Amino acid sequence: MSTLSVPLTPQLEEAVNRLVKDGYGANKADVVRKAIKRLSEAEAVNAVLRAELEPTLKGDLRDLIKKI
Repeated sequence: MSTLSVPLTPQLEEAVNRLVKDGYGANKADVVRKAIKRLSEAEAVNAVLRAELEPTLKGDLRDLIKKI
């Protein structure tokens, strides 16, 4: 496991400390790991939702190719 050193604004540091205090994570590193994991999962969900908005083509492939 690698280690990162990330400067935080006072507001972010307070948020991390509050999340540790509230039991979201065992320590600051755990809170940050969980936050990154949640962001990654949210981005994956958003990618699927964006893909669902893309236009779809239905019908005979030969007819569709002629239209394109």
